[in-house]
Amino acid sequence: MAAAHRRMRELQKLAKALVSTSHPLLVHIIPIRRCNLACTYCNEFDDFSKPVPAEEMFRRIDRLGAMGTAAVTISGGEPLLHPELDAIIARIRKNGMLAGMITNGYLLVADRIARLNRAGLEHLQISIDNVQPDDVSKKSLKVLDQKLALLAEHAEFHVNINSVLGSGVRNPEDALTVAHRALELGFTSTVGILHDGNGQLQPLGTREREIFEEIMSLGKASFTRVNGFQHNIAAGRENQWRCRAGSRYLYICEDGLVHYCSQQRGYPGIPLAEYTAEQRQREFLTKKSCAPRCTVSCVHQISVVDAWRAPQTFDGGPSAAPGSLIQVTGPATRD
Repeated sequence: MAAAHRRMRELQKLAKALVSTSHPLLVHIIPIRRCNLACTYCNEFDDFSKPVPAEEMFRRIDRLGAMGTAAVTISGGEPLLHPELDAIIARIRKNGMLAGMITNGYLLVADRIARLNRAGLEHLQISIDNVQPDDVSKKSLKVLDQKLALLAEHAEFHVNINSVLGSGVRNPEDALTVAHRALELGFTSTVGILHDGNGQLQPLGTREREIFEEIMSLGKASFTRVNGFQHNIAAGRENQWRCRAGSRYLYICEDGLVHYCSQQRGYPGIPLAEYTAEQRQREFLTKKSCAPRCTVSCVHQISVVDAWRAPQTFDGGPSAAPGSLIQVTGPATRD
């Protein structure tokens, strides 16, 4: 029943998105930058930041609701460290938006999963980087497998497990092991590609590409597999597309500023409370110079909804800014 209701809501949001371009389709919002892990490829965390006060999070979520936003995904840092996370999820649902979350999964226990059910969470994603933990990432199948079993038993929300390939991944075969385990537990499975230090694509090696194609063929087709972006990324080919970041997709950092995405923080860098419909429309029509070699799959997936309309007539957007390796997730609601 919960799955059918969730699917109906998703279809309603998609229908509205095809009719109107005036509202964001997906927003990633950060309630806390602190994380309990320190994966070496990640530049989206620290080990000291305090959580954003709940009342401030409510104001931001209400603002997104007023914009007509379709879905909000809570990310971090590690969102489960926020003491008022359940209330934040409930506020998203109160505003009529789909509620998702990206977590490393370490803090999940049966009672915590039950609380997420009660709060109204609809989508959860965990990215697992390897089978055995190493000095790059502790997000390993060995550590998290018991957490996955708990999710399979207790979660009323959709669960996606994302495996990774590319720069910094020592054992690409691990991605295949993770994908098969996800399907065995009844979850969906996706694969992401780690981009380089400039947030841009690098081609996969021969065996990595074979594994990538095998994982992409597993399970049922989904929205994350209809646009061909990932196949081009795996081959190191540029994508020619109309990036709608800043309009249909927004990244809201812990300071409440609007950014194109996690890899282009600072653009446009405007407080959410001051971000107008006119600014969103301009960004809808702005060509992003970083787009051809972008690997941020959640922006690809959202932008494909509007691929057939509104050629971009304004030149602008950032060139790729240097940064650390960061994981590209699978589906945003996610990734």
